[in-house]
Amino acid sequence: MANLTNIVNQKNAVDSQWRAQRLAERESLTALQDTGITQITSDPKEYARYLDLQGDNPAYSAGNIALLQMQFDGGSIFGTDDRWKKLGRFVVDTERRNGAQIFSRPPSGKGYIVKEAYDISQTQGRELSRPTLQNDSKEMETALTNILNFTQVPVVLDESLSAAAFYNQDRMELAVNPNFPDNEAFDAIAAQIALVRFHNKGRNAGYSREDCELDAQSVSYILCRRFGIEREKPDMSRLPGLYYGWNAQQRRQALDSIQDMSKLIGRSIERSITPQQRTQPPVNKAKSPTL
Repeated sequence: MANLTNIVNQKNAVDSQWRAQRLAERESLTALQDTGITQITSDPKEYARYLDLQGDNPAYSAGNIALLQMQFDGGSIFGTDDRWKKLGRFVVDTERRNGAQIFSRPPSGKGYIVKEAYDISQTQGRELSRPTLQNDSKEMETALTNILNFTQVPVVLDESLSAAAFYNQDRMELAVNPNFPDNEAFDAIAAQIALVRFHNKGRNAGYSREDCELDAQSVSYILCRRFGIEREKPDMSRLPGLYYGWNAQQRRQALDSIQDMSKLIGRSIERSITPQQRTQPPVNKAKSPTL
């Protein structure tokens, strides 16, 4: 007769050890994430790198971007093994042990698990296509129309503006100068709409244009990066002072607000400029008689 007592006890011991290892792994990764978030919000060089990675990986949270920065020197577009397969690429065998750990949603959609992410340089396969916005194109016009839908205040035309767009918080209106090139208009409108939404029609009692300027310019930069629009990095001279005295969780919440807004607007723009694939209706075939 099998010794079920020993079998059950051994199984429980193995399961307990496995859970302890997973917990230790998560705690270690969370600590690394906090360190990365703190570095990003303290060092302009790291913040600049964060903006590039967030623009190249718009679906990733600020926390996962921080993990990538801490574990991978350089890199651009990252994905898990499953994501690369969906994009028609595969991870090179020799790079299997050189991935970066990130938090990922399991198939159940509940909680998070630790998975390996790989840079595109560690993969081979189909070339990636990314949506880009060119001046004087139908796609750019559609994108500008779409992004203006995110304003919460009236939009007025003002050709006397020295910039392509400006949010007047006293009048609670967004002024747009139509005489600027499309790329400059996109850049400016994105930043000013971010300010509009941060202000939230005056409901945000802690709103300060000066304190929100870097966040708004960051939203604009991430969107421009995502859609191939050239623009300079934001002025990051005030970065250390903006986050002085903040703990890692508060810093991450601030970066999350930037990522959430850029992701929301970016997804909407991408849907508006990307042709929807039509599903072919099923062909009705006459059934063969059953023999």
